[in-house]
Amino acid sequence: MARMDGLADLVAGDLRIELVESAGVIRVEWKGKSNSREPAKILAHFFDEIVRRAASGKLGVEMHFETLEHFNSSTITALIQFIQTSRNRAVSLVIVYDSALKWQRLSFDALRIFEKSDGMLRFRAK
Repeated sequence: MARMDGLADLVAGDLRIELVESAGVIRVEWKGKSNSREPAKILAHFFDEIVRRAASGKLGVEMHFETLEHFNSSTITALIQFIQTSRNRAVSLVIVYDSALKWQRLSFDALRIFEKSDGMLRFRAK
C-alpha cells in the first residue's frame, strides 16, 4: 500500500481521514469523530480531490468507517453528496462499516436507498 501522491490526509478537529492507494483502489479510512456543524465545508474539497484522482486513474474508492466513533447527521449529508458525485464521475464506491455498532448499522442501512443496479455503490458490513 502506498500513500497518495498529491493528496494529504485530512485532520479537522476530532476527525482524521487517512488515504492509501493500493491495487486500483483509494482506501479512505475514517477515524475519531465527525462532529463538525458544517462538515461539508471541510469535506467538499477533500472529496472532490478523491473523486478527481479516482476518475483520472480509473480507480475505485473504498470508504472504511469501522474505527470511526461517531458522525452526525450533517456528515451523512456530505456523504450523500460524495455518493452522487462518485456516480456522476463513474467512480465505483464501496462503503465498509462495522455492523456490530448499532449507530453504524442504522446509518448505513438508511444510505442503501442510493444503491442501484449499476453496482457503482456497494455496502460491506464487517
